[in-house]
Amino acid sequence: MARGEMKSSIGDKRKSSPKLRSQKELCFRHSEISHDINVYSLDAERADRLREVLQALYDVNKRLPIIVEGKRDVQALRKIGLAGEIITLHGGQGIYEFCEDLTERFSHVVLLMDWDDKGEKLFRSLADHLTGLWEEFAPLREILRVLCQKDIKDIEGMPGLLERLAGTAVTVGEETP
Repeated sequence: MARGEMKSSIGDKRKSSPKLRSQKELCFRHSEISHDINVYSLDAERADRLREVLQALYDVNKRLPIIVEGKRDVQALRKIGLAGEIITLHGGQGIYEFCEDLTERFSHVVLLMDWDDKGEKLFRSLADHLTGLWEEFAPLREILRVLCQKDIKDIEGMPGLLERLAGTAVTVGEETP
């Protein structure tokens, strides 16, 4: 090697490899073909299912409050388009007092705690104290948990996940004219 010449890295050699170029061309052609014949991706299907569940949650939230863990969960649900009452758990009260207040104010609520360890513990505690108020809407949380579980463990990550899966920002709610 002459003085002043730089040794090329394995990455540089790989980038200029004809094999890699042909693989990229094949992937590009495949994506064009998939687009032309409307091949439905699993991510797009998952985004559609999430959108359906969130639309159902939107419809329920027009009548009933959603209980979440914190402010960032509220912000995430607002970003998705939920417009009804969303109540944060940590408002300076203990769990018992918080639940007593809810039972006095509402006949039903939606519990939407994160599905990480802390969220599951909070969910069980609230569920025990709010027996009869939340069970009807439990499937909404369960379906969201199943659809999001491999990627995120919290409500605040939902807008980003939806955007990644759908390829664009996703909102629910009433259509604007």
